[in-house]
Amino acid sequence: MTSGVPYAEVIGDPVGHSKSPLIHNFWLAKLGITGVYRTCHVAPEELQAYLEHRREDPVWTGCNLTIPHKIAALALVDEIDQSAADIGAANCIVPKNGKLVAFNTDGSGVDAAIPGVHNSVCIIGAGGAARAAIPTLDVMCALDIRVVARDPIKARHALSSLPYDLAFYPFAEAAEAMRNVDGIINASPLGMTGQWPMPDNILAALETVAPDAYVFDMVYSPLKTGLLQKAEAIGLTAVDGLIMLVGQAGGAFKLFFGEPAPREHDAELRGLLTA
Repeated sequence: MTSGVPYAEVIGDPVGHSKSPLIHNFWLAKLGITGVYRTCHVAPEELQAYLEHRREDPVWTGCNLTIPHKIAALALVDEIDQSAADIGAANCIVPKNGKLVAFNTDGSGVDAAIPGVHNSVCIIGAGGAARAAIPTLDVMCALDIRVVARDPIKARHALSSLPYDLAFYPFAEAAEAMRNVDGIINASPLGMTGQWPMPDNILAALETVAPDAYVFDMVYSPLKTGLLQKAEAIGLTAVDGLIMLVGQAGGAFKLFFGEPAPREHDAELRGLLTA
């Protein structure tokens, strides 16, 4: 507990890799706000108890949610903001007037990371991060959205509440799913430090995308994932996960600490994040 000092935190399992504390504490220092942002490891079976405990803490200003809590948390809050309802997942929980309210700022992060409007996109993964990306892609006029998942049947069920016409492919058919698409988005933990690497056949399938396609990896630890290394090696536009991370953090910071994030310092912040 951080006695008397307002604090927010990021919770997940795992969570030690998170760069969110660096981002939020950097902004707090720039603005001269008294507060702190930290990590807190919360296993799935601990989530309900964690929220019940934090609800009673008067200096807790909220939390970010990462794997695997973004969907499960919706059943444990008192209110769901439209930003989270539209996606069906939350990346922030904030206490308001004695209630816990779920929000989602991931969409703004995705919007910041995707380089322009493209017609066809292939998403790897079908969890909370994918749910955040798909509505943003629809707004950006991506008419052909394909999802590659380890289990396409489970993926279809997981994304069934979203009002979009999606095509689903197993990992074994990644080359077909990626053929001639304008963009690839990794919305899974594959390639993240401590997680399974991106399967070789998915890396090989990058050879089938449109020659001017972008590859956006939401993973930011490591910054240069195997997927992005492969993309750069074959001349595709590679977009790392820090762009989305900082973008979504800006919205969360305002919810937690009541002030807009000082984004005029983004270049300095990125230098710290990549040091």
